[in-house]
Amino acid sequence: MDSVTQIALGAAVGEATLGRQVGRRAWMWGAACGLFPDLDVLFPFADAVKRFTYHRGPSHSLFVLAALTPLFVWLILKLHPHTAKYRGRWVALVFLAFTTHVLLDCFTVYGTHIFWPFATPPVMWSTIFIIDPVYSAPLFFGVMAALVASRKRSWGHLANTVCLILSTIYLLWTVGTKVYVTHIAHASLKRQEVSYQKMLTIPAPFNTLLWRVLAMDDKGYYEGFYSLFDNTRDVRMTHYPSDPSLLEDMADHWPVKRLQWFTHGFYSVRQRLDDIVITDLRMGVEPFYVFQFKVGEAGNPHAKPKKCKPVVGERGWDRLVWVWHRIWTDEPLAGT
Repeated sequence: MDSVTQIALGAAVGEATLGRQVGRRAWMWGAACGLFPDLDVLFPFADAVKRFTYHRGPSHSLFVLAALTPLFVWLILKLHPHTAKYRGRWVALVFLAFTTHVLLDCFTVYGTHIFWPFATPPVMWSTIFIIDPVYSAPLFFGVMAALVASRKRSWGHLANTVCLILSTIYLLWTVGTKVYVTHIAHASLKRQEVSYQKMLTIPAPFNTLLWRVLAMDDKGYYEGFYSLFDNTRDVRMTHYPSDPSLLEDMADHWPVKRLQWFTHGFYSVRQRLDDIVITDLRMGVEPFYVFQFKVGEAGNPHAKPKKCKPVVGERGWDRLVWVWHRIWTDEPLAGT
């Protein structure tokens, strides 16, 4: 999720864990611990693919954060020695703020290395968009209530707890909705006799009412959309080409292997002029994608691997207007 929401979640967890005992110190340290894993963006990776794929890496590992928890508690008690009798609660606060951060990130599609240093694929449950106001708003409201109320007035603590529960219920809603939409998509593709190797359902920006369906085959990929308000259970799919054969002469090129692994296979390969470009299909909408990388150049007769560079393209902000309309109406995406 976005870092502002992670700060709010950490603050809410801190207040719920220790707010009645130590007051504002609880949510302040909760907010700090909620932000901490995202500080990996400050690490100066020179390589674009490393910068992309190592984000949410070691700093999001449950093993690393468990090891760091005693260090953070030691620092807190050095700064607030009079709260030492709450050492156990401080341990719970720090560890919960860390783990709720990384687990929430797992609910997005980006991918989170919670088991680093083991070489397992990044976890991506893909039930919530990276920014979702319905999830974030209760957290902000609860933390503000706790901030306004004094420690002796329990209504702020209660409001924070209730809002934390509400945001968690919404997160569970996203899981149930994804299961439902995935079932609809599988059944629809079967009725349409669409052959595919793997499929992914992804919430559209800022909501969980509209979902993007992405299905891969050996010639490219299908993209379609399904709204919970659709009158039909058929997902209209459009096929787009991809040419993985362009990577045959670069199969051992590290950026190629890394992107194939990191995207769980949901990527496309195209030649643009002399550039060979890999696109992460999970984040964006055709033809506008957030993460695209030049990994080589076309050659005669073989492609040549090159130092990876990001490809900056149009963001397609007008698609956000279409998303809103598509939730309520079966309006096709322009150009499809």
